[in-house]
Amino acid sequence: MPTLFDPISLGAIEAPNRILMAPLTRGRASPGHVANDLMATYYTQRAAAGLVITEATGISRQGLGWPAAPGVWTEAQVEGWKQTTAGVHEAGGRIILQMWHMGRLVHPDYLDGEPPVSASATTAPGHAYTPTGKKDYEQARALRLDEIPGLLDDYAKATRNALEAGFDGVQIHAANGYLIDQFLRDGSNLRDDEYGGSPDNRTRLLAEVAEAVIREAGADRTSVRLSPNGETQGVDDSDPESVFPLAAEKLNDLGIGFLELREPGPDGTFGRTDVPKLSPLIRKAFTGPLVLNSDYGSEDGQAALDAGAADAISFGRPFLANPDLPHRFRAGLPLNESNMATWYTPGPEGYTDYPFAEEAVAAE
Repeated sequence: MPTLFDPISLGAIEAPNRILMAPLTRGRASPGHVANDLMATYYTQRAAAGLVITEATGISRQGLGWPAAPGVWTEAQVEGWKQTTAGVHEAGGRIILQMWHMGRLVHPDYLDGEPPVSASATTAPGHAYTPTGKKDYEQARALRLDEIPGLLDDYAKATRNALEAGFDGVQIHAANGYLIDQFLRDGSNLRDDEYGGSPDNRTRLLAEVAEAVIREAGADRTSVRLSPNGETQGVDDSDPESVFPLAAEKLNDLGIGFLELREPGPDGTFGRTDVPKLSPLIRKAFTGPLVLNSDYGSEDGQAALDAGAADAISFGRPFLANPDLPHRFRAGLPLNESNMATWYTPGPEGYTDYPFAEEAVAAE
């Protein structure tokens, strides 16, 4: 069986190892949701990953509701991202852009008071982070049928912009309770048209988005992230076994470069160990490279490869504080601990100031 340090073909992307950097929201973008030189430094530091997947990036104003998160729908945003792709490529790395529409998790404050869109007129639990502080989420309106072509156009435009910015490919964010996930699951999708009801209908939007993206980037530079296990941000499904393997089968038929799954790892996500895993069923439905994410370290990540459960592992929190994570794994070195208080704060602290292994040794 392969090791974490063996190369892998992820569609058109030749990754030198199977230690991928998972998408991680960090909230460091400049006004106008523009990627900047600080972000370029951060990603370039982590270019030793087999593949860097960027933080979730808004495809449109309608789809983005997170302070200081980046976008990819304006010319300025495209220009801003060019610093990052150039830096990662100069360091010998590979990087793709994760494309984001948050759906009902966009607060009306980001939309001049207009309600957000979702599969149905539902309200997310909890609070939104707005430029003026935490606020309760507000009820979304159901996306109309005549608006879906425009949504697909937004994904296509974001894909073209990502390629113009120099990315090696794109990932469709269809996980974590955001718009596409809101369509996939019957807890948030109450529609009675061709996008609601049966699993085939609820997976229709995902397939159509993937088709729109593939027309721009090619299937071999397109990937998708799903989170098939349990409730996330108020989104859940009564029978996930009927939905997610079918979604994987449709993506397999489209020939995407790889599929990433966020599911509870060996120790459970945030302490949860009660959520059944669907990755074995999805593994049967999707014959391309499968990437698993959440809660993995080097040993259990390698164990997943040894068992044939995955072809690569994407690491999130370990990459926050360890820009040289592949080196630390290979050398068996201890990992830096990340400072949760600085995960989303502006500036370099807790972002670009974590030491590389050699620096840590010199400091000692």
